[in-house]
Amino acid sequence: MSTDELLNRHRAVMPNWINPLYADPIELVSGSGCRVTDASGRTYLDFFGGVLTTMIGYDVPEISDAVRRQLDKGIAHSSTLYLIRKQVELAEKIAKVSGIPNPKVFLANSGTEANDTALLLATQYRRSNQILAMRNSYHGRSFAALAVTGQRSWSATSLSPVNVSYLHSGDRLRGVFAGLPDAEYIERSVADLREVLATTTAGDVACLIAEPIQGVGGFVAPPDGYFKAIKEVLDEHGILWVSDEVQTGWGRTGEHFWGYQAHDAVPDMLTFAKGIGNGFTLGGVVARGEIMDCLSAISFNTFGGNPISASAGQAVLDYLLNHDLQSNAARVGEVLHAGVRGLNSPIVAEVRGKGLMLAFELVRPGTLDPAPELALRVLEETKANGLLVGKGGLYGNVIRMGPPLTLTEAEAKEGLDILAAALAAAHQQAVTA
Repeated sequence: MSTDELLNRHRAVMPNWINPLYADPIELVSGSGCRVTDASGRTYLDFFGGVLTTMIGYDVPEISDAVRRQLDKGIAHSSTLYLIRKQVELAEKIAKVSGIPNPKVFLANSGTEANDTALLLATQYRRSNQILAMRNSYHGRSFAALAVTGQRSWSATSLSPVNVSYLHSGDRLRGVFAGLPDAEYIERSVADLREVLATTTAGDVACLIAEPIQGVGGFVAPPDGYFKAIKEVLDEHGILWVSDEVQTGWGRTGEHFWGYQAHDAVPDMLTFAKGIGNGFTLGGVVARGEIMDCLSAISFNTFGGNPISASAGQAVLDYLLNHDLQSNAARVGEVLHAGVRGLNSPIVAEVRGKGLMLAFELVRPGTLDPAPELALRVLEETKANGLLVGKGGLYGNVIRMGPPLTLTEAEAKEGLDILAAALAAAHQQAVTA
């Protein structure tokens, strides 16, 4: 069956709000290391990893073997009505590396479920449905997760189970805090938080949920130390802080294992997903024990932390730690960041991110006007030359990259050559338009 036939079948039975990338979408049929192959036999260097999910690459024997060992036992599922050894072992390992005091872990299937659970815990613990969230944020596609998402293009409904007040995002390119030095940015953000608490809430706020680096938002981030200052205000009011680490966790930023650690403060809860499963469905919440135990009704997750996903998660975490992939993210990430900055492209307004979490924002030459059409051109050009990248940002004009943490310096330089050619083609389009 041709890719065109598959696309037609996709459009006939799948929702029209699920849109594959590219003018001519591709089907990925195999992969190895940091490379994938499509149905036509074309191979690509993957700098997006299924949206930062294939964290340690494709066809990793340690993961495949762990999953096969569990499959060979004949038990793929039992539910938490029974003890699940792999689930307990994984939870113990995650609790140990979380940095949360007195931690307990709830395992789910996705970042959406993780964030939904964190909101449930916070609202129950605080007996309030008032939430603080960030503008330009994204936290998932469930009813509650959408309610705290601060991007119109991802907000499928205005209906909400929670009452949300939004703080300013970390956007330093545009907006009311544009161009401010770090200290002044943090000072004004704290003042804004105090004003929001005094004016748009009833006082008994449950939590702040925030991404240390906004994923879908285009890898926008506040300065280091921001959340320490913010948490000092939250603590005055007993408000919990939930750090959404779905994209920033597991050493991806290079300098720290978790995104929150750049701020010299510890959240009350953190949520995780994506990379820990390396493609297997796995997510969850780490919370202080008294918060995790606050539910008075019975609750569980049928598939969350099932023996297959938990086996994969353990193998991923062990591989990550044993091979010190955080250090690799720092080292190879610096090659990528320096390489993109060194291109000095007139259509790149800002390069953002940390470690192997890199984005750049495309604008029309000589302006700060967002150029989503140039982002599309870069997507098509990189694909044509054997590189897969992602797209995002409030205006759809940001190229996002989150390659496997196993990426080598040689592969980074290979990708940079392709990016350079793509940016040159996009610039030519901009000046001739």
